[in-house]
Amino acid sequence: MGIAGFFETEEQKRASEVRKGTVAPTRAERQRCWESRDLYFSCLDKHDIIDALKEDKKAAKECKVESAKFEENCAEKWVTYFKQWRVQDIQKKKMLAELEAKGGVKLDVKTEFTDKKE
Repeated sequence: MGIAGFFETEEQKRASEVRKGTVAPTRAERQRCWESRDLYFSCLDKHDIIDALKEDKKAAKECKVESAKFEENCAEKWVTYFKQWRVQDIQKKKMLAELEAKGGVKLDVKTEFTDKKE
């Protein structure tokens, strides 16, 4: 711990540990992360940025505030994961739309982690 560590509040220390992944986030911290992610993704959408990892300079320029909040409120690995997930999700939706346009039949598939008894 450097000298700056002596002046951190408990809240700042906790946030740093969550970002590094050394502690699991609480429900409230996860919710804050998801809200920051959604705001960041909205900004990316507004500026037609699909892959924030490949277009990092443009994303940093156009969504500086949202990016800072996203990275502040989420674990580092989550930030990377969510950015990768976004690209895959956009590609999946595009492919499904193309298949439907070609006459593909849309199936509603639901998955559950537990058996639900009625």
